[in-house]
Formats: sequence, C-alpha cells, structure tokens
Amino acid sequence: MKPNDVSRRHSTALLIIDMLNTFDFPEGKDLARYTWPVAQKVKALKQKLKKKKVPVIYLNDNFGQWRSDSKEVYLNCAHDASLGSEIAKILKPEDDDYFILKPRHSGFYCTNLDILLEDFGVKNLILTGVAGNICVFFTANDAHMRGFKIWVPKDCIASNTKKDNDFTLDQMSQVLGIKTSVSTRPIPF
Repeated sequence: MKPNDVSRRHSTALLIIDMLNTFDFPEGKDLARYTWPVAQKVKALKQKLKKKKVPVIYLNDNFGQWRSDSKEVYLNCAHDASLGSEIAKILKPEDDDYFILKPRHSGFYCTNLDILLEDFGVKNLILTGVAGNICVFFTANDAHMRGFKIWVPKDCIASNTKKDNDFTLDQMSQVLGIKTSVSTRPIPF
C-alpha cells in the first residue's frame, strides 16, 4: 500500500464497472445510448462519495490488451473514433482512484479486488456500470456470496435494453436482497 492509501480505509467503496468502453461490439450502439445518462449519474455519485473519502475503484475489461493500464484504457476509450469517447471523458479516472483490469465478467474473478477491499476494511459496496445484466450482475452476485452489503443505484447501471436492465434489477433485489434505490436517495448502509 502507498502511504496515502492508509487514509483510504473506509467501510464503503464505489465500484465503477466497464464504463470506460469503446462500445465497438454488435449491441454497442444501443448500450452506449443507454449509458450516456447513466454516466452523468455515476459522475455525480462519485463526486458526492469522494467528499466522504469513499474509495473509488474502476473495474474494467482489458479489451485483450494484457499490458494496458488505466491511462492506456482511458485513451483508447476516449479517442474521438470511439462510441464511448464522451462517456469516458465524463468518467475519466482521477489520480487517487484505483483501477483493476478484469479478464471476465465479474470484478472479483482472477483480480486483486478481494485483497484491496480487505485492506481498506470495506464491508459495503456500491456497484455502478455496464452492462447491468452481465458484468454488474456477476460482480454483484460474487459480492453477495462474499457477504458484502450491496447497493446498486438503479439509475447508475445500463444494459443493452431497458427490459434486460429492469429484469436484472429485479433479480438483484429479489434473489440477492440488494438495495436498488436511485442514486439521489441516502446510501442504505
């Protein structure tokens, strides 16, 4: 841990999942359209939580580039030719944010997320990002299985369709017991 990381001990962490994205896949245009308003909400939530010293952790696909880092992923996604350029610019990681590349859907699978959360003393997770019905859902499931209290602000995730997003939020709420109120409501833990 860096010396300034000790001050990041907090019972809660914000996870931003796959929001740095080029959206260059078959359903990418639809997902990008749904993600644009979500990015604004995630940014506002991030700013509010950073004032409370809540650590912010970006969990992101590596796009098959195993040697990439946060700056390289950001530059690739923020490039003018990328469908996700404006979204990436809204949610550009700051120097005091954390960044973890993930090889699969869940942010826990084959990453150092468990150790980072343990070092910070995190018991509560706030999950945001895309795709809600895939990467956010799998990360939520793995967090649930690890005993975390979880909040998924329903206006801070997007899926390829509204129907998929609504179904996923219902599943998280009913099956996993996850709180899914809007991001402007008080944090439920």
